[in-house]
Amino acid sequence: MNEDTIRLATIGRILRWRWRLLVALAMVGALVGYGASVAVFPTRYTASAPVLLSGQWEDRELLTQVDIATSSAVLDRTAAALHWSGVSGTTLQDRVSAKAADGNIIKISGTADTPTRAQHLSDQVARQFVAFATGISASSTDPTTSGTEALRKQVAEIDRRISALAQAADPGKTVESVQARTELEQLRSSLEDAMQKLDQADPATDKAGMVVMGPAPRPTGEAPPTRPQLIGAGALLFFVVALIGHLVAARMNRRLRTEPEIAAALGSTLLGTVDVPAEKPARRPRSRGPRALFRRLLGTDTRWDMPAPRKSGDQAGSRIRYRRVCARLKERLPGAQKLLVVVPDGDETARRAAGQLAGEAKNGLQLRVVEVSVDQPTVPDRDTESGALVVLSASRWTAEELAGIAEACADARLEVVGIVVAGLVLAHPTRSAGQLPDDATLTLAVPGHGTGGSA
Repeated sequence: MNEDTIRLATIGRILRWRWRLLVALAMVGALVGYGASVAVFPTRYTASAPVLLSGQWEDRELLTQVDIATSSAVLDRTAAALHWSGVSGTTLQDRVSAKAADGNIIKISGTADTPTRAQHLSDQVARQFVAFATGISASSTDPTTSGTEALRKQVAEIDRRISALAQAADPGKTVESVQARTELEQLRSSLEDAMQKLDQADPATDKAGMVVMGPAPRPTGEAPPTRPQLIGAGALLFFVVALIGHLVAARMNRRLRTEPEIAAALGSTLLGTVDVPAEKPARRPRSRGPRALFRRLLGTDTRWDMPAPRKSGDQAGSRIRYRRVCARLKERLPGAQKLLVVVPDGDETARRAAGQLAGEAKNGLQLRVVEVSVDQPTVPDRDTESGALVVLSASRWTAEELAGIAEACADARLEVVGIVVAGLVLAHPTRSAGQLPDDATLTLAVPGHGTGGSA
């Protein structure tokens, strides 16, 4: 697994090398969003009608009225009043909603396929809710069954008895008669005060009034999620998922990137690194067929996670690196005359490096370049070659693929005598100081570091 931190530069490379694929996936997501808007979320319009509740209401009482507005009793009456074919109280449960707003107002919303039907639906639900709630209030305040009305009758009867007692009292001016009439009048005043407070506390007098505050305004736009919203959401979702998929793939990348890892996978020694100019690569015959054409159109035929080309020195320094590799080969195999250069199939950078390395071979050393498939590696049988030299580029192959190449060399009775890692560099300068002649003699020194990597 690649443990490198994902940076903005990584996302930039994805957008640069995979923009065609990302655009194609975004278009697919837009089509999916359009299909969802047609099949799953058809066009809907929502209208709201406000209903005012007079008096003082607690929050729990308002919630009760909200439940009544969306109850089956109100919706069944609404469906019967609308006379819409195929519409019943059960189907209206998904189209009607209500919520309590500030100021004792309940907003009743109705959703339909046209603005006119949405307006009619919300208005009718509001009217049926007011009628239903008013009927409940009237039945609960029936004088024949109301406890408050019976209490009023008893108080009136007591008041008459008090008047009769006051008249039957001694009409004289004695202290006892005056005191009795005063106490009776105080009792009458207390009863009247109690009845006034009872009338003020009676919920039927405060909460009986409900009124629709006007017809619902006709909606001018679709109810969310609208079709453009679904199309945009689908395109954005597919784009983000594709981007995250690339990042996860880069995080899970098991391709070897460093020279020690490559040498350990092949079980041999690193002889050096060589440079390959990044400009004007040699054209190879392109694969044919619908799949190859599709990959070229989407830009997936080129890897996006390859390391960026390094800065290079001049052309003379690059040739020195190739000649040093050849000198190290002669040092490891003094009597060898021929070597087989094995290049993984599809590694264009390594193929170009192997060709230049074969051109730089001198002093009787002959290099024969062969390309080997990493899926089913097969190396030609040993003829007059003394061993195999593996040339490849970093960040392209896994340890299992390189181990397969090493096993193929062993099956062909060829020992892997060394490894050369090729890396892309920026274009060499057109002219360089101190061009080396082809017959220049190189002194093999201790491997050092120069511009473009170790040699």
